[in-house]
Amino acid sequence: MKLVRNLKKSFEIEQYVVDIAYDGESGLQKAIKHDYDVVILDLMLPLKDGFEVCREIRKRQITIPIIILTALDSTENRIKGLDSGSDDYLVKPFSFDELHARVRSLLRRVKTSSSAVLTAADLSLDPATHEVKRGGKLIKLTPKEYGLLDYLMRYQSKVITRNQLEEHIWGPDKQPVGNQLDVHISYLRKKIEDPFKKKLIYTVKKVGYKIHTK
Repeated sequence: MKLVRNLKKSFEIEQYVVDIAYDGESGLQKAIKHDYDVVILDLMLPLKDGFEVCREIRKRQITIPIIILTALDSTENRIKGLDSGSDDYLVKPFSFDELHARVRSLLRRVKTSSSAVLTAADLSLDPATHEVKRGGKLIKLTPKEYGLLDYLMRYQSKVITRNQLEEHIWGPDKQPVGNQLDVHISYLRKKIEDPFKKKLIYTVKKVGYKIHTK
């Protein structure tokens, strides 16, 4: 649990948006349901181990890059992990800097093979470089602002509930205090809307938020 929380925090500092699953079954369901840029997968998981999760993801023709983390430092297990469909294999203990570098490498590889930039009107978000631009102007966001925008843009025109946003940004085991979600949405709006006059983020009363370009 501590490693998971520390990993999440380290990636959020680098402005990645992070979802957490504590067992293989829920991890598999998240990978099926959401369009992630990369999966970091521990082998020693309850319900379904990492090998099984990896194989199930590939059976469903999901090509998301997968990095396996494990304490099993044997050639046999490395081969088994790669044969299960993973793209990389990192043995514990490891440095967060090395893991971040491997994630960046995989994201660059994906970017060269397909366009990964998310767009909504004249707003763009590049998951590989974390650059957010509107009308060609670079916009600097905090990690939580970036996470909210990334999530909304991936499912634009769909209403994202408050619970979905809160779990996605703060994690399943921690809830924001008071109106923190509304505060961060307000800050985000000021940065991507106020200077440009055109509204993009809409509030759906008592439900959540959505990005709409019309």
